[in-house]
Amino acid sequence: MGVSQVRALLLGTFFLTIVLDQVVKALTRVYIPLGGHGPDLIPRILGIRHAENYGVAFGQLQGWGVYLAPIAIIIAFLAIRHSWKHPQETPWGHVAMGLLASGAIGNMIDRLARGKVTDMFEFQFVSFPVFNIADACISVAAAILLFAWGRAEKPAEPEVDAPAGTG
Repeated sequence: MGVSQVRALLLGTFFLTIVLDQVVKALTRVYIPLGGHGPDLIPRILGIRHAENYGVAFGQLQGWGVYLAPIAIIIAFLAIRHSWKHPQETPWGHVAMGLLASGAIGNMIDRLARGKVTDMFEFQFVSFPVFNIADACISVAAAILLFAWGRAEKPAEPEVDAPAGTG
C-alpha cells in the first residue's frame, strides 16, 4: 500500500466511524426515551436500549468521564501519529488505529457537549453494560492489534557458535 492509500484508509476509518457514532447516538436520543427499548437487532442476542453513562468504558469511574477528555485526545493523537509514521504497517493496523482514535474522540464529544455518553447496544443473553459504536470501535481496535501484533514475525535468533572443542 502506498503512503497516500494508508493515510486515506486511516482517515476514512476515523471520520466515517465518528460520524456513524454521532448519528446513531443522536437517533437514539430522539427516538428512544431514556431507559426505553428499541428494536432487537438480532433477536435474543443484541438489542437497543437507551442508556447514559457518566463514566468511562462500560460504566467505570462514574462522574469522572468529562475530566478524562485530555486522555482521549492523547490516545487519538498517538494512534493517528503511529499510523502516519508507520506506513509499512498492515492495512488492518491502520484500520485499528483509525478505530481507536475515533472511539476515543466519539465518546469525548459526548462528554464535552453533554457531560455524559449515550449508549444503546445491549447484549440480551448475558449481563453486560450497554455500549455504543465508539466503545465497539475501541474494543475491535484492541482485538485487531492483539491479533496482528501477536502474529508479527519475530526476528530470527542469532546463531551461536559452539564453543571450541565440542564437536
